[in-house]
Parts: sequence; C-alpha cells; structure tokens
Amino acid sequence: MNEIVDIGLLTNAGPVEDQVYHGDNLEVMKSMLIHHDMRGKIDLMYIDPPYASDNVFSTSDTRNNTISRKKGGEVAYEDVLKGDDYLAFIQHRLLLMKELLSDTGSVYVHIDNSMGHHVKVIMDEIFGMNNFLNDLSRIKCNPKNFRQKSFGNVKDIILYYSSSGEHTWNDLKVPKTAAQIEKLYKKINDKGQRYTTVPLHAPGETQNGPTGQPWRGVLPPEGRHWRSEPAVLEKLDEDGLIEWSKNGNPRKIKFAKDDEGSRIQDILEYKDPQKPSYPTEKNNSLLSILIQCSSNPGDIVMDCFCGSGSTLNEASKLGRKFIGIDQSPMAIEVTTKRLGLNSNSSSN
Repeated sequence: MNEIVDIGLLTNAGPVEDQVYHGDNLEVMKSMLIHHDMRGKIDLMYIDPPYASDNVFSTSDTRNNTISRKKGGEVAYEDVLKGDDYLAFIQHRLLLMKELLSDTGSVYVHIDNSMGHHVKVIMDEIFGMNNFLNDLSRIKCNPKNFRQKSFGNVKDIILYYSSSGEHTWNDLKVPKTAAQIEKLYKKINDKGQRYTTVPLHAPGETQNGPTGQPWRGVLPPEGRHWRSEPAVLEKLDEDGLIEWSKNGNPRKIKFAKDDEGSRIQDILEYKDPQKPSYPTEKNNSLLSILIQCSSNPGDIVMDCFCGSGSTLNEASKLGRKFIGIDQSPMAIEVTTKRLGLNSNSSSN
C-alpha cells in the first residue's frame, strides 16, 4: 500500500516506487543509490526547486500562496539560499539525479529567469551540452503593470535534458479548438466537410530526381519541386484529394477531420492555479504534457521537490509509477491528502 515514508525507513527492504519520502532529498537519493540499487532506474525527473528568491513562503486562512516574513502564517518552505550556496545546493542534487536517471531518461528543471542561465551551465556540465534538448518558456501569469525600469515578467523557464541522447519521446499533439478549425479550414465541400488546400510544390529545385520532372505536362514553378513524385500526385488526383483552380493550378486537399492537432512548441501557456493548495503550485495540465511526452506507462517518474504532489498525481493518473520527496511537513500533508496515501512517518 502506498505510504508517506520517513527517511529513516529508507534502509528497509521493499519497493521504492509509488512512495513519498519526507526528508532532505539529498539524503533520500543517496539512500536510494546505496540501499535500493536505484542507479539508472528513474525514467523521468521533473523538479521545481527553490529559485534563490530570498523569500519565505507561507499560508494563512485567507491566502494559500503568500510570500511573507511576517508572523501569523504557517511556513511552507524557506527559499533563502543565495549565490554560491544556492548553486552548490542545486549542483549536489543534480549529480545524484544523473546517477538515478536511466539511459533513456530525461529531466526537466523548472526555474526562473534570474537563476536559469546559472543552472543551465551546471546542467551542461553534469548532463552534457550535447544532451540539452530545450529551453521551454512557460507563460505563468497575466501581464503585470508594475512600475519598474525593465520589461514585465510573465514567464519562467524549464530546462530539458536527455540522460544519454537516446531519450524516450512521444510526439504529443494538442487538438485544435473549434475556432482554430474554423479559421484554418474555411472551405466546405458538398458533403459539408471542412477543408483547406495547400501547394503541391515546395522550395528548392531537384536536379535529376522525379520530383523535378513534369507532371501532366507541367513542371513545378521555377526554383521549386513537387512535394511528391508524379505517380503519387496521380494517385492523389484519382482519390479526389487534389483541387484544380480555374487556371489549372493543382493544390492538395486537407480535411479538418484528419487534423491530428498541433505539435507542441517551446512556448507553453499554462498559468499557475488561482487558488493553489500549496505555495508555487504548478499547473496540472503542464505537468501532464511533460509526463506524456517523456515517459511511457509503467515508467518511474520522480519529483524530489514534490511540494503539493502535482507531478506525482499526474504521473499516477497516466499509469506511471512515482517517487516524491520533500522536506516540508506542509508539503507532505498536502500530498498525503491529494494522493490518498497512508502516513508511516514521524516529523523530521
């Protein structure tokens, strides 16, 4: 049965996955390597660590995401490490994460724009510059009108690295909205099907291949080539998938019903929840996308700064195994309720 596990129980035999550990993630990860032979066993890691913000995050009866040093609220966690101390804190944990990560695994580090470039240098050293995959920009909030001598900040970043270059990747598509479909597929045929048309040629000339040859006596426009060989174009026309203009210009028909959705780009608009259960809680849909793209059902997903348990919750819903770690008693309490876990811990 899933449990909240005290760090002192990590030396016990038994499964490590589908567990949440209450303690310093540095010590928990060391114990996983020493006592549970978890080296190379984690398929996906996502962390949203402290940002060196020099803030104390607390909650109160009226607000769940307060940044304050005032008395009265219950402290969730302190983000007070700065400079070299902060970078050493991150580096030590990333080194252990690298040891735990499988050869086909990958890691996402959610960070802000003030520390992101420093953390990227560390990740280049640990995971390798060649294994850097993306610097994702995440739109986190609505535009602000703060008075400051700089541009407004509405984003943070997610650094995405592969363990070895042979990482798991599922090319997830996001379905288009009804408004997008209507805008992109403006034509309607006699069967009531929405469609659009696209050119049959593409930039670049083919010197000797069939895509540079005439089709039905017509060459592709100067400086371009047919997207498919003439035999393929002939089959498309036979299947009614080419529309001819009044001037005899052929264009390929694309139906809205066949649209697989949009490929996810490196700017993601998934704003933070308005009423979080824990300070700095991240958007569930964002985490769901990252998990689906970079892991498969049955894989182990780890978040060693698990906070409210959002990553673990989404991993469980998607059929992945999970490992969560956090030192904050409040984080453990929120995660316990969220995942319906049993408690098998004492305070650390």
